[in-house]
Amino acid sequence: MQITPGDPAIEDTNFWIFGYASLMWRPGFQYIEACAATLPGYVRDMCFLSIHYRGTPEVPGLVCGLMPVNGSACLGRAYRIAPDDIAAAVDYLDARELITNIYVPRHLVIKLEHGRNVTARIYVSDTAHAQFVGGWTDVAKAAAIARGVGSEGRSLDYLTSLVEHLRSFGIKDARIENLLEKAEALAAA
Repeated sequence: MQITPGDPAIEDTNFWIFGYASLMWRPGFQYIEACAATLPGYVRDMCFLSIHYRGTPEVPGLVCGLMPVNGSACLGRAYRIAPDDIAAAVDYLDARELITNIYVPRHLVIKLEHGRNVTARIYVSDTAHAQFVGGWTDVAKAAAIARGVGSEGRSLDYLTSLVEHLRSFGIKDARIENLLEKAEALAAA
């Protein structure tokens, strides 16, 4: 299991994974518990060029990542994994999330919905990666989202699904919702 140097190990008896985008509605691994959770110090953003799942190298789309922002917090879902399922879950997620190494697997503290703090495996943005575009304007991001299509479908469909699922979990993310409005307007034009 790949782990960032300096991050703590996670006990097999209390192994959690935090999802903030598609892992919230399509985790793809076995879990024994799921609940709302908060990751302090990060925000969700459409900040990576997608050249496989939601775009191509010639016409990239965008996908979501976590960016560090002091004083902020990202609401998402946490999944507790049974000890016998940890290796399979991590192998699956590493293959899914690290296809072009745009994320860095971290072990960070999250707060579960009932107030308990746990350490979870989280895939955060590699802001030094060539596909990172967190500094783009929302207009530039919306244009890439409106035109990107990859092996998993349209970037716009991904963002639409993200907003729909955030709402279904009671999570309001005004920045992501505004980006969807801009992308939909460009796609309709």
